[in-house]
Amino acid sequence: MHRYQFRAQCREYIDPVQLFSEALPVLQNRMKEFSSSHLSLFHFGSQLFLYYESPFLSVDPHELFPHCEDGLETWPGTDKPRKWVPMIDIFHYQKPVNESHWLRKNPSAKPYARIAHLKQEEMASYVFYHYQYQEEKPGDGDKYGIIALHENLMFFYSEDPATVETPPYSGSLSTSNTPSDWAGTMEPHFIPWGQPTEATQIWLQIPLIIRA
Repeated sequence: MHRYQFRAQCREYIDPVQLFSEALPVLQNRMKEFSSSHLSLFHFGSQLFLYYESPFLSVDPHELFPHCEDGLETWPGTDKPRKWVPMIDIFHYQKPVNESHWLRKNPSAKPYARIAHLKQEEMASYVFYHYQYQEEKPGDGDKYGIIALHENLMFFYSEDPATVETPPYSGSLSTSNTPSDWAGTMEPHFIPWGQPTEATQIWLQIPLIIRA
């Protein structure tokens, strides 16, 4: 089982909720064609954050959403124009071992997402601490929780209620160096949302547009 996280940007004056809600019937057919599942699309204003899974490697979101591309901006950086840019998995509580291990056991669980900004000078530190935590304490949180990174923007996908269970594997580290004051250690890594006079908010929950 492979997990995918992507980011996109709607064009000016495009309503992402309307665009993708109307596109849902076609999307569901495309998902069957490309064996994709557990797709969730979230937005923050005109920014889009996509999560889905597939037993197949290299399931491209351009194949799932070809009918929506006119409403999306083109991202630079490659020879081939693209509407969706991949986000990098920098932390997960568990990794899929096989399809049976990854089956959802709670049909009432709902996807939710949060985003946060990292200080650029703290990115290496953040990734280091999270890799250490991930490999020292696999299964310490929601089984399906994952943090993906693009530039300095993080997308945290999870499901509620959380599924917390012991994974069928051991982490790659036998050390015990994860800081006990995790929140205090992490806080200096972030650029808070809001104004300086407002209460500090690190992770901002963003609304779900579609689930398929």
